[in-house]
Amino acid sequence: MSSSIIGPVSVGTSLRGTVEDAVAAAIVSGELAPGTLVTAPTLAARFGISATPVREALLNLQGRGFVDVVRNKGFRITEVSEQDLWEIVRLRQLLEAPPMREIARTLQPEAAADLRRRAQVIVDSAAAADLAAYLAADMAFHLRLLELHGNRRLVAMVKDLRQQTRMVGLADMIGTAELARSAAEHHSLVDLLEERDGRGAETLLTAHIGHVLGWWNGRSEE
Repeated sequence: MSSSIIGPVSVGTSLRGTVEDAVAAAIVSGELAPGTLVTAPTLAARFGISATPVREALLNLQGRGFVDVVRNKGFRITEVSEQDLWEIVRLRQLLEAPPMREIARTLQPEAAADLRRRAQVIVDSAAAADLAAYLAADMAFHLRLLELHGNRRLVAMVKDLRQQTRMVGLADMIGTAELARSAAEHHSLVDLLEERDGRGAETLLTAHIGHVLGWWNGRSEE
């Protein structure tokens, strides 16, 4: 099991933004389970900072749908139903996978090299059991990949869908062959794109996104 995503914050960082990213990662990965009640002072103690930036971060997360305010008690982690999750995953597959064909036709060497570097950050974060870094690197890789398609609205829609996704089994995948394989799939995707195999890249990305309903939801994909 990994160490907690929620821990002391480095001096000089943007406190609200850092806290928001860390709490969001903890929610997405399942460290903070749906239904859990949290308070700004309790989280602030874990971060080693004052409650004010934590409260601001939680209010932002409320706007993003990650938490609900519970009057006089704090914030409750929202739940995403199986139907919601299935709809999010299916939409992501429909939006993210088909553009791989065009990207494979037009990918330039410098863009491929950039994707390769980003893919390695994902692999390294998985190996280091750093879930916050893993999720941030994963988001950055996939959004950068879609930016190569040239449709800004597509990128914005996918970013929103990814922020709604929950992977409640991810925290339990640290050190597993499944997480290593999922991380390595980013390199495989770049391989296919460099080979101009758009259909292969589309198939791989469809399966990769499907892990949200399988491995990343605590379920076997055998």
